[in-house]
Parts: sequence; C-alpha cells; structure tokens
Amino acid sequence: MRAITVPLKLIDLQDDGFHLLVEIVVFGEKLLAVVDTGASRSVFDKAFIKQHIDITETEQSHAITLFSTTSILQATIPEVKLGRLRIKDYYAIALELDGVNETYESLGHPPIVAILGSDIFLKYQAIINFKKLKLYLYNV
Repeated sequence: MRAITVPLKLIDLQDDGFHLLVEIVVFGEKLLAVVDTGASRSVFDKAFIKQHIDITETEQSHAITLFSTTSILQATIPEVKLGRLRIKDYYAIALELDGVNETYESLGHPPIVAILGSDIFLKYQAIINFKKLKLYLYNV
C-alpha cells in the first residue's frame, strides 16, 4: 500500500511552541488547517461552514468545553482533500475559531479554517515526519 504524502508547514508560536499546518481543499478553496494529534475530533470554523452550507437550527447543538458552553454546528462537507486523499461526505463539527486566528494574525501567521484531529489521523493511519515536514496518509 502506497502512502499519500502531504507537505507540512511548521510555524513558530514564539514562546508557546510550534504548530504544524497543512493545506486542505474544501468547497474548491485551498486553505490551511492545524495538525493536532491531541484533538479527538477535527473541527471547522463555524463562520466558514455557514458561508458554504445552509444550516438549520436543528443542526445546532451545544458542547461543554473545559471553560464554557459553546454553540456548535454539525454539517456534512461534500469533499475534503488532503493532497491526493479525498474524504467524501465528511461529517463536520464547526466551532468558532476566531481566537486561534486572532493569535495567528498577531504573530504574523496565516488564518486557518480547521483543526484536523485524530478521527482523520486514525482512519488514514497517519504518520508525521517532523524532520521532513511530511504527513503520510494511507487510504485503506
């Protein structure tokens, strides 16, 4: 089985460590997402999802985070591309990612539209090579 290789970009968060970014294609747009193996589930930016999918009130629910209760959206994205990997009908959770993007902007980094989590990495048996800055995915 041959791996799908996706380049990664390492960004410096100054005194707060580093993040890995990966280019994704959603709704025909090339965008950036954070690679977060500590996230149990991938999430997309709520405002971005609302721009592309007509969400009804019944598709909204609430999630309790460590700090507060927040409104989340649930939607199906027709296709998410990571390199040559095409994920069809991805059931997405959407949260407000404004805080992340404000921090990125203050540090001179580009905005993100998603945080990719372990649901995708487990399903596609992801391997991250930090030395080569590559994400390897297996479409099993």
